Amino acid sequence: MKKFSDYLAVIAVTFWAGGLWVIGVSAWILFANLTDKQLAGMLAGKLFIFIAYVGIACGLYLLIFRLSRFGAAAMKQVFFWAVLVMLLLTLAGHFGIQPILESLKAQAMPKAVMESIFRDRFQAWHGVSSIMYLLEGLLGLVLVLKPGTR
Repeated sequence: MKKFSDYLAVIAVTFWAGGLWVIGVSAWILFANLTDKQLAGMLAGKLFIFIAYVGIACGLYLLIFRLSRFGAAAMKQVFFWAVLVMLLLTLAGHFGIQPILESLKAQAMPKAVMESIFRDRFQAWHGVSSIMYLLEGLLGLVLVLKPGTR
């Protein structure tokens, strides 16, 4: 018989992985359809902040859940390592790269960052952030395809 903690783990995986995919597609739609790219960036940024906190909460829960369920054996499982890497990517993106991007935007004022001398640095860091987000989404697929509550 499954416990509440098992169901909560499934919900955490669904919310985190699904949220990553939905927000990634939503950001693409915002930039494709809004003529004001600064507004699109601001809205996408708020979505990415939201999913970062979702990821931190879900990642911590899933790690604790796995360790309490399987003990040290959890560290021999793909699911555990996928969660850990996703969590580390989330933390690095949110607390490492996002502040750099925000700083570049602030330095560019009153111009938009893409119209400033900081454009190249912003694009480079944004590219790193995008690759990390893509990796997170792919690892989310691992969580969905290799459920950790069996």
